[in-house]
Amino acid sequence: MFVRTIYVTGDPEQIETAVRALNSEGRELLEERPGYRGAGVFVDRELGKLLGVSWWDSEKARHNSDEVMREHRPAMLRPFAGTLAVENFEAVVYHAVGVPRAGGGLRVTRVEFDPADARIFADTFRSAVLPRLEEMHGLATAGLFLDRERGTGQVGALFTDRASMAASRAAQAAVRHDTAAKVRVDVVGLEEFEVVHADVRPG
Repeated sequence: MFVRTIYVTGDPEQIETAVRALNSEGRELLEERPGYRGAGVFVDRELGKLLGVSWWDSEKARHNSDEVMREHRPAMLRPFAGTLAVENFEAVVYHAVGVPRAGGGLRVTRVEFDPADARIFADTFRSAVLPRLEEMHGLATAGLFLDRERGTGQVGALFTDRASMAASRAAQAAVRHDTAAKVRVDVVGLEEFEVVHADVRPG
């Protein structure tokens, strides 16, 4: 599958307006597009950050949907959005062990790597990282998103509740350390979000 992420920052007091728009008009627009496989909305209400993720069964479906969504995003995100960044990835790994639910937690690890190492990174994630993530209490889903050409990516670990996410911090820190020792991967960002909505239907 393929994913598009939108990363939005703005006034924390206005974030609920964007959440409501994305969960109503935004979801309706996405569901009308061919190749749609699900979406998620994640927030940091204290700092004023919103992460939106949509899932697609092909690069073409993702691209075609973006032509429509690009026209509607400014109005949906107003007056919250101060900055907006859009990124596209391949969902190299998506593994579900539980059911995501509102109020849960999402930890996103942003990484950079040599594009030539994309395959070994993905193989290492499947063989060495994923089994250790599965052992963490409350894990619902884990995924690896890569932009093979740019050498950027995201590791997502979604937990059924925020207490489980907090309790996993030390264990996942150890996983990051061990992975960096095996593969040339630089961690360039680490963030946590509250789950507002998460629904993915793998193809």
